[in-house]
Formats: sequence, C-alpha cells, structure tokens
Amino acid sequence: MKLYEQLADEIEAAVRRGVFTAGERIASVRQASQQHGVSIKTVLHAYALLESRGILETRPQSGYFVRAKPRSGEARGERGGVAGAMAVASEVDVSRLVLSTLRSIRAHGAVPFGSPYPDTEPFPWRRINQYANAIARRHASWNLIDDLPPGNPELIRQIARRYAENGVPVDPGEIVITVGATEAINLSLQAVAKPGDTVAVESPTFYAMLHAIERLGMRAIEVPTHPADGIDIDALAQIIGEGKIAACMVMPNFQNPLGFQMPDERKRRLVDLLSMHDIPVIENDVYHELHFGDARPSTLKNFDTKGLVLHCASFSKSLTASYRIGWAMPGRYRAQVEKLKFLNTLTTPSVPQVAVADYLRQDGYDRHLRRVRKLYKQQSRIMMAMVERFFPAGTRTSAPQGGYVLWVELPERVDSMLLYRAALAEGITVGPGYMFSTRNAFSHFIRLNYSYPWTPQSEAALQRLGQLVGELDARARET
Repeated sequence: MKLYEQLADEIEAAVRRGVFTAGERIASVRQASQQHGVSIKTVLHAYALLESRGILETRPQSGYFVRAKPRSGEARGERGGVAGAMAVASEVDVSRLVLSTLRSIRAHGAVPFGSPYPDTEPFPWRRINQYANAIARRHASWNLIDDLPPGNPELIRQIARRYAENGVPVDPGEIVITVGATEAINLSLQAVAKPGDTVAVESPTFYAMLHAIERLGMRAIEVPTHPADGIDIDALAQIIGEGKIAACMVMPNFQNPLGFQMPDERKRRLVDLLSMHDIPVIENDVYHELHFGDARPSTLKNFDTKGLVLHCASFSKSLTASYRIGWAMPGRYRAQVEKLKFLNTLTTPSVPQVAVADYLRQDGYDRHLRRVRKLYKQQSRIMMAMVERFFPAGTRTSAPQGGYVLWVELPERVDSMLLYRAALAEGITVGPGYMFSTRNAFSHFIRLNYSYPWTPQSEAALQRLGQLVGELDARARET
C-alpha cells in the first residue's frame, strides 16, 4: 500500500469512528503534512482519494471538510430501500438493533417511529433542572450515607402518597429507589430467581425483560397474550402444572408493545393463580400514569395479599427521562431487593431524587399528566388512521389504552427486518417484531412510537413506510 493510501485509510477510519463529524473542517494540507510527517504531495494525493470515496469535499477558499454521510444507496444512484435490503442475517441481535436505531435517530435525524423512549419536549425538564441546580447550590457536597438504600425519604413519601391517592395502599417502608425501572426489574428478578430458573413472560413482551432474564442466566418461557385481555391465564396455569416456574414477569397496564389495559377481574385471577402456587410476579408498571381513560388503572399490587407482587415503576416515561428515577415495591422480598441494590450500585444519586421530590410536592404534576395523556391519545388515533390509510390491505393495528406505542401486524409475507433496513435507508426507524420474542414469532409485526409531534415530515414518512410495506409484499408474492 502506498503512503498516501495509508494516510487516506487512517483519516477515513477517524471519520467513521466519529473523531471528525459531518461538516467539520479537517487539517489543512500543510498542517496534515506536519502532523503526519509526510510530504505535501502525499497529503494532496490522500485528500483526493478521500474525495473520490465521498469522505471529504473541498470548499473554495475554505479547505477540506467531512462530507455529510449519504443515505444507503445514494452514492450508487439507487433509490435505496427494498432492493438493497434483501440480504439480512437470520440471527437478530436485539441489543445492537435497539442501539443502532437510537444512534440513527440521534446522529442522522431519522424519523423516530422506532424509538422506545417518549418525546421529552412536553416534559417539565427545565423546571426540574431548576430544582436540581438550586439543590446543588445549597449543598456543596453530599454525605454518601445520605444516598444509601432505600433512598430519599421525601421522594419515597411522595411516591407513596400518589399511590394512596389512587387507591393503592402502600407502606412507604416497602419502597426502594432505583436507577430507573430497569434496575428495579433486574433487582427484583435477582431476588426471586437464580441462574437456570425458568421465568414466564408475555408474548410478545418488552425486550428489556427478555434481556434481564438472559443476562442473569435464566430462561424465558413465552405465554400467549391477548391484545386486549393480556396474558392467557389458562395457558399459564397449564405451564405451571407441567413444570417448575420460578417467577412471572408481566406488564398489565399499557403493555409494550400491545398497549392493552388488563381488566381488573383478570388481574385478580392472575394474582390468585400465582398465589396458589406461591410464585412471585414482577409487575412492570412504567406506563401507569399514561392512561387514556378518566381514572388511573389498578395494579396487581391491589390484589396482592401474600406479598408476592414485586411492583416496579419509574418517572422516566411520564416526567423526566434524564434523571433515571425508578422504584420497586417488592413485597415480602423487600429486604433482599434493598441488599441487592446496595451490592449492585450502592446508591441512587441524591440530587435527582430531591429535585423530583420537590417537583412532586410543589408543582403541577397532575396538570402536566393531563396534557400529556390528551396529546398521546390524540396522536395514537392519528397514527392508527394513517396506518389504515397508507398501508396495504391485510394490515391491522392494536388499540392502545395508554402509553405511546402502536403494534402493527403487516401482511404475513412482509419480513419486518427487511422493512427495518429499507426504512432506515430512507431515514425512517421502526421497531421490528423480532425484538419482542425469543422465537421469531412476530416476524411480520412492527412497533411504532406516536409520542413525537405529528408533522408533515412524519406523515410523509408514514406514507413512505406504507409504500415500502407494499413493495416488500409484492416482491414476496413474486418469489
């Protein structure tokens, strides 16, 4: 390899690693010559090669700049999308898939239909930041002992008060503050099961729950789940009768991705069944505040008489995503969860806890929630109508009762990973159904996020998404 080719490869690698970003000016020819100890002629050859590769561009009287990354297919003059997306690996790495989607949204401004997170613009993050800044000024330093589990007493009191106001009797002494709901779920799972144990989950289920089971060396058994009524209790009873189930993990309220609210009588039946066999159930209730109805839904905790419900929630989906404040109410496993919290992460930072507690005590959380619920309900109806309008015949959607995600069943021949690749090539993200099962059971499903503002851009993106589905369906018919 010639010297200028080596230099070109070195600079291109730096660009791909993000050392130099799109639109950024790089070193002049003379500066690069000095930095790399090569001749000016070598640098000129290297820069010319990088221009031919589409990595750099020259601007008269200004120098060399990193070129904006073309969308897939653009550099070859293709339309992108379906034709270039057919070669997809049979194995799907869910963690990498989620991370890739989030990076695409952040780095390239892709339409965030595939995001697992809500749009934070309606959240009162500026107000909460003001509280945090004021707290930091009042306390130049914190005693680590003040941060120890179970967490800030005032925040715990405010959380217990909200449950009490909504008909859920909670002992503040049961609450353990965590770093988001993810930690609460992981700690709860560690408290009730050990490596090699089997945990029953809904199907489809939120992929973070599958991640937790896999990470702890456990096995998941998927239970059929109705899009309106929730987990099939009869099927779960049969599974319990056939073998040892260490625990169950469910999302009874506004389940991700189906969006249902499990009826109260079925919540009671589920708790009664598990109580009969002394099996703990981890309840992921992160969307509990985002209901579309007039009243906040009940939880499994409402029907728990034996302390077998480990209830997990957070403020990340309804108030502030950046502070990562969650909690667990682990019932009879409370002492074990607190110990695991101390062993795993020691503490949850104090300033975010106190800032959220101050906001809950002094500001209009309920007023904020009413606005967000109304917004999400309107946008869910818009997205459902647009999918019905733009997607081909054979497409069906869920009917969310809360939360911010829509589950879409595509024509059976459409592979959601092919759609994911094709859409991403055109600056649109989706959540392919592969992420919500360990059995590839939902290969022709996608999850869409409707929390972001409905704009001409998002409408055009959804229309294009429908066209891509039609193209993939037609292509599959021909093969």
